[in-house]
Amino acid sequence: MERIAIFVNDAAHAGRLLHPMLATAEAAHWIVVACPPTLTRHVGRWVSKQARRTWRERWADELFAQIEPVLRAHPGTEVEKLLASRPLTEVSARLQARWPGVRLLDARRPALGREDEPLTAAQPAAAADGWAGTVAVTGGLTAVLALVD
Repeated sequence: MERIAIFVNDAAHAGRLLHPMLATAEAAHWIVVACPPTLTRHVGRWVSKQARRTWRERWADELFAQIEPVLRAHPGTEVEKLLASRPLTEVSARLQARWPGVRLLDARRPALGREDEPLTAAQPAAAADGWAGTVAVTGGLTAVLALVD
């Protein structure tokens, strides 16, 4: 049975990536690794560590509730759930140490103007899209100027 660790931060995006794989795949052991979004430093100033941990667990439970039925629809499939802590390179190294030969699948939704954290140390750094920030800023300024007129 093949073991596949899938890193997810959005169930809808991951579902679109998984449907072609599930249609042709045999039964597999899926390890769903929830990667919750990080809170900004401004929010972190006012939220306790316990409240932050509770929020992460609640967020992960909602994600698992959405993605687990999609994976379990295929007969003979096993699903294991894991809540990731940063850095993801350490999480993937622990998974590979526990299950040698595990396949890592990055199904995280990319965010505009932000580079995703790599899953392994060997993964090449994402090419910085210098235009993403520029387009966002100029688009915002254009909207403000249009409202002023």
